[in-house]
Amino acid sequence: MSQDNLYSLGLEDHDRLNHELGGGIPRGSIVLIEGDYGAGKSAMSQRFSYGLCETGHSVTLLSTELTVSGFIDQMHSLSYSIEEHLLDERLLFLHADVDTGGGRLTTAEDDEGNRKELLNRLMNAEAMWQADVIVIDTFDAILRNDPKFEALIRQNEERQAALEIISFFRDLVSQGQVIVLTVDPSTVDEEAIGPFRAIADVFMELQMVEVGNDVRRNISVKRFAGMGEQVGDTIGFSVRADAGIVIESRSVA
Repeated sequence: MSQDNLYSLGLEDHDRLNHELGGGIPRGSIVLIEGDYGAGKSAMSQRFSYGLCETGHSVTLLSTELTVSGFIDQMHSLSYSIEEHLLDERLLFLHADVDTGGGRLTTAEDDEGNRKELLNRLMNAEAMWQADVIVIDTFDAILRNDPKFEALIRQNEERQAALEIISFFRDLVSQGQVIVLTVDPSTVDEEAIGPFRAIADVFMELQMVEVGNDVRRNISVKRFAGMGEQVGDTIGFSVRADAGIVIESRSVA
């Protein structure tokens, strides 16, 4: 695939992630990154966001866990100097203040009693979807805390609800944008996450393997449509303070 059709993840002098993933993420793709708690989903989404900004792409990063100050502190701990991109508005960072009791995104409008379903509110937030790449970390928290989605799950209609969200995503990627979703599969019903796995153009699982007293992390590439160069089936990595994502090894089937 032509490099013009890829969004480079950059940072070639910092790590080998972009190289290991074939030169970048294909334009107009949905990327699903799955992993259990502690597998490195947030660190990977932060690495994606920083590298994309460094290569001149605009990014929206929605976090269900970090506030702005927490995000900046986390990026500093990984040696990703993000302030310039925030100030230049190349990166739009949003914190989804998920209320696990009521299942809503807290904003100033909530004080006026204007509470809507979380997914609908996000899809109607036009500024969020204007970037080249939109990263949602973690998407399962959005699904779990949306009252409408929860109601459909109780009615065993979660698949239909997922398809409605996918239709919205497909409209965006048809214009060349990229949607990156991180998900903890242990927190979401198989019927809810299955449709997202099926339509993802890029599907990766972050795995943790205990070897003696060490925990080793791998990126298991399940699908990579529209890849550039060869992409490894299994890519070993670690998350290090003052270094960020570090590629450890690679194997190709």
